Amino acid sequence: MLASSNKDIGMFSGKVRVRVCGLLDNGDRILMIKHNSIGPEGHLWLPPGGGVDFRESAEQTLKREFLEETGLNIEVNEFLFVYELINERHHAIELFYRVTWLDGRLTLGKDPELDTESQIIEEVAFLSHEEIGKMDTALLHGIFTEVNTPEKLFELRGLFSFKH
Repeated sequence: MLASSNKDIGMFSGKVRVRVCGLLDNGDRILMIKHNSIGPEGHLWLPPGGGVDFRESAEQTLKREFLEETGLNIEVNEFLFVYELINERHHAIELFYRVTWLDGRLTLGKDPELDTESQIIEEVAFLSHEEIGKMDTALLHGIFTEVNTPEKLFELRGLFSFKH
């Protein structure tokens, strides 16, 4: 989720936000999205996902978010874990699922909540477990601090919290 940010994205601040995130493993690679203007270093790599809209199920949200952000149609598989982030501006409760790629072509998507000039999605890529493991954890979603290697994400169960 959004960590301390260089630029406050106001619509995501000052309220509890329920998000769903999908972990898509493609061999030894995990699909990740680089968001600019967030995180302590000015960007942050996150698994695809986003906020649940009123009257939208978690599964519907995850399918919509994947299509918007990556161009991929997915199947939502097993529920894995909950990650809760609480900091000075953000409170997010994130539901993580394992997902499968059904069809579509990987493309750089957009966040429809933001106008064209304010887009924060910078890159969409399958990153190898090795690439992710070598990154500074400040550049990654906080859940990566809970595992020794990225592939272990798929084994996590339960609630993980980060308060800052």
